[in-house]
Amino acid sequence: MEYRRFGNTIALRLDPGDEIVASVLAAAQKENVTLASVTGIGGTDDAEVGVFDMEKKGYNRFAYSGTHEITSLTGNVNTMNGEPYAHLHITLAGADGRVVGGHLLRCVISLTAEIFLHTVDGRADRTRREDLQINTWSFD
Repeated sequence: MEYRRFGNTIALRLDPGDEIVASVLAAAQKENVTLASVTGIGGTDDAEVGVFDMEKKGYNRFAYSGTHEITSLTGNVNTMNGEPYAHLHITLAGADGRVVGGHLLRCVISLTAEIFLHTVDGRADRTRREDLQINTWSFD
């Protein structure tokens, strides 16, 4: 991974073998990001997404291999317990044109990825919502 900061925007280039979530968190840590929106595109052949099941209060997990375009990466970075926290969603298009997506759990780059972190002057920490079994924004 390489990145450059341009004002309030951090541009990341991921290379084959780089993992998206880990790379976004590493850049956020190095640049002291407390709040940012995330967008991106790229290519993968190894990804795992989740779709939240309200009844079981957990993710149904789906793994995808083979050539896929990352047609949309979107989400945010903020903090939880003083550490960077990424909440990302992804849409993937397979070689057959079939589109899948969900909450990004893991995505290893096969070709390249181009990702922007648009930082915001502010802070929105995460706290655990036990009733929902998720971590939500807290503006305290």
